[in-house]
Amino acid sequence: MPANVFVVGLEPFNRRLLQRVRGAADYRFHGLLDVATVAGRGPFDVEALLAEAREVLDDFDEPIDAIVGYWDFPTQLLLPVLRQERGLRGPSLEAVLAAEHKYWARTLQRRIVPELLPPFAVVDPFADDAARCPALDYPFWLKPVKAHSSLLGFRIANRADLAHAIDQIRRGIDEFSVPLEAFLRRADLPAEIARLPSTACIAEGIIAHGRQCTLEGYVHAGKAHVYAVVDSIRGPNRCSFERYEYPSTLPPAVRAEMAALACRVVEHGGLDDTPFNMEFYHDARHDRLWLLEINVRISKSHGPLFEKVTGVPHFEVMLDLALGRQPDYPPAELRYRHAAKFMPRLYGRHDRAVVKATPSAEDIAALEARFPGSDIQMHLRPGMRLGQIRHRDSYSYELATIFMGAQSHQALMADYRRCRAALGVVIEGHAT
Repeated sequence: MPANVFVVGLEPFNRRLLQRVRGAADYRFHGLLDVATVAGRGPFDVEALLAEAREVLDDFDEPIDAIVGYWDFPTQLLLPVLRQERGLRGPSLEAVLAAEHKYWARTLQRRIVPELLPPFAVVDPFADDAARCPALDYPFWLKPVKAHSSLLGFRIANRADLAHAIDQIRRGIDEFSVPLEAFLRRADLPAEIARLPSTACIAEGIIAHGRQCTLEGYVHAGKAHVYAVVDSIRGPNRCSFERYEYPSTLPPAVRAEMAALACRVVEHGGLDDTPFNMEFYHDARHDRLWLLEINVRISKSHGPLFEKVTGVPHFEVMLDLALGRQPDYPPAELRYRHAAKFMPRLYGRHDRAVVKATPSAEDIAALEARFPGSDIQMHLRPGMRLGQIRHRDSYSYELATIFMGAQSHQALMADYRRCRAALGVVIEGHAT
């Protein structure tokens, strides 16, 4: 009998990926909570989300075998609550918080791999002197202890930057702090973390040199494994992501060292029965590694990359772990030699700029036929202001997502340039 798997925020694009895993006929996928509810703008009403999810699960008249999800906050904190209530596999709420609460995570990592960490400090953005007294020497990053999509993350180079960032954080942090507080109240917290307000932020030193990458791995029966490394390429502002590429072009010895360190970190943190991804920098100039952060989930952005290269998306890992199986991933099959997720952007702050034109569904279908192996998702619609777009950070707007595969890196980049030029996006006062 197929396993009944409930997927938080299930939507058509990722349903198609789930149905491409090996043995897909052995699963029945059921949506749990609307994607607009868990992946939209907050603040999220955690108790209402849990109540809605419980009602759906209680009304289901067959065995529930797993509850999974691939979205960021708040999905990854809803999952352990719902799983624990039904005796399903997955990490505890405390283990997930310890990995994803940025300050808590750093305090744990400092005990294991202090040499991988930049200087860091906790910041109360509502303190009277928050905009005047920097927590670290300039430059540094300032961000909430829990957010997503780089929202409310700021690069601080001077006092003016700090004052602007504190003002913006004070205005917007309720989107994250209110739901975070609801989860913190449910958890058994160490005293150092329990004393912090949910509005706390973390300041971290800037990593000035190096190439960024993300390791995809999992923990099963207490043992961590890393199965892939994806390169993360930032845009000209050095803040916003421009594309993700698989496979990584980092030297094999560097990838092996990162994998060993990643396994040490997640095993020490108490994670089990879960996928994870971990972000690193490799500074070749000084022959050293830096650890950025851990996410207790697969990266859904990487699923299409693995599917294009191996023929099987890594959603398979998430499903195996939720059902208590040791993953056997990736398969040996090779479809394309290279794949990337491209994120064309408009840089700067243009919240009031109006979108004048975007490609129609027919235009997108024609482009995907013109570039075999491509998948195009637009984040814009005619008439909207850029300030309404969810896919943005503090420095840019992500106009679309374009997944592509090719047999060489040169062909991959050439196809992307042609595809982007053909999109026909028009934004008031800006060439894209």
